[in-house]
Amino acid sequence: MNSLRRLSPALSLAALLAGCNFAPDYEKPKVAEAPAYKEEGGWKTAQPADAAPRGDWWTRFGDSRLNDLEQRLDRSSPTLAQALAAHDQALAAAGIAEAAELPSVSYDAAGQRYQHSKNNALKTSPNLYNDFSGQLAFSWEVDLWGRVRNLVASARDQAQASDADLANVKLSLESDLAADYLSLQGYDALQDLLDRTVKDDEDALAYTTRRHDGGVAAQVDVDQAEAQLATAKTQDTNNRLLRAQMEHAIALLVGEAPANFSLPPKVLEGAPPLIAVGLPSTLLERRPDVAAAERRVASANAQIGVARAAYFPVFDLVSDLGLDSSRPNTLLRAASKTWAFGASATGPLFDAGRTDSLVDQARASFQQSVAAYQQTVLSAYRDVEDNLVALRRLEEEAGTSDTAVNASKRALDQAETRYKGGIATYLEVITAQNVYLSAQSTAIDIRTRRMTASVRLIQALGGGWDGLPQTASR
Repeated sequence: MNSLRRLSPALSLAALLAGCNFAPDYEKPKVAEAPAYKEEGGWKTAQPADAAPRGDWWTRFGDSRLNDLEQRLDRSSPTLAQALAAHDQALAAAGIAEAAELPSVSYDAAGQRYQHSKNNALKTSPNLYNDFSGQLAFSWEVDLWGRVRNLVASARDQAQASDADLANVKLSLESDLAADYLSLQGYDALQDLLDRTVKDDEDALAYTTRRHDGGVAAQVDVDQAEAQLATAKTQDTNNRLLRAQMEHAIALLVGEAPANFSLPPKVLEGAPPLIAVGLPSTLLERRPDVAAAERRVASANAQIGVARAAYFPVFDLVSDLGLDSSRPNTLLRAASKTWAFGASATGPLFDAGRTDSLVDQARASFQQSVAAYQQTVLSAYRDVEDNLVALRRLEEEAGTSDTAVNASKRALDQAETRYKGGIATYLEVITAQNVYLSAQSTAIDIRTRRMTASVRLIQALGGGWDGLPQTASR
């Protein structure tokens, strides 16, 4: 008891010093804020807020084939597997850092036979002998200045950032797959249109040829009809090329060789799903890239504490307990025991400003991570605004495009009637056909862009990711 009383001041001082931490108090960096999205305007697509995408957000498009592809991506994507491996590395790094908070215990055992030189100056006797030993070693860094604690905090923040990185890669791949799949259906819709156009142009060429053979139409009409057919076939073939390349891109996303992967044609139909965008403030809670950037700021903040602790000595407690004997049969006897206990302190006296530079480097790294976080937030706001305005304007374009399709169809019908009646030239028919084909192609393009813009809006809003998983505590 008297020994404890004598040690109590030292123990109290050690406990007080153990609370030291040279990392600055962490506060989430300030970012630009907005009460609402500028481009949302009066456009509301869904109420209430529970329409925000969650979980398997792609199911909102109501396509079972897309659902199956997204599941295959989760199982087989090499890119996702890389991100998962990087995530596991970050978790392992956090475990390595956390191990430094506790003492380490190691062992070694050896059996050796020695032969000393007979010409040794010390004339060791005997010069031939055995040595058997076993030892337990204990060491522990007394973290008086918070160096270890800040290393652990930094590693945990990096692990949380890795959680968000994995979620961001997954969301990006899912979005790319959905957008590519919808674009593929857009190519299928255009292919259907072009196939019908080629068939109509073949019929028109045959009809014009008959008129020419009957002496009603001129040779120029036949040439124009033939040129129109060839042009339609060229567009048809080029669309098949683009469609094939898009199918190859989808195969890569789901981890398949393009030669072993195919998707039957399916014409794009329907309208974009309803999406409630919420408020800009909720965006920062939903976007995994924003969460990752913020966690890296916290990690950089902890590294300042690590750098500052280098100004002060590092205290280590060490001890050894072992056995040593020249004969195996006496190794376990009490007389063979060895032990040692002690403490060490190492610290800088003169380092030519190295520690100052390390602290400056840590502070600069922190400022860099703050700026990166702020830029990520601004980019997130822009992503949402871009896709909001795209959906709103494309909805307006769809209305005017439908008007153009209907008007050009009526003009084509009138041109064909006039040509058959001998009032108009075949050039008028061709011009009307091209206008009608262009209007229909534009309508398909707008429908495709509306669908892919809805995918990108969901991605910009953070998809189905609901926040940062708590992997900091192990």
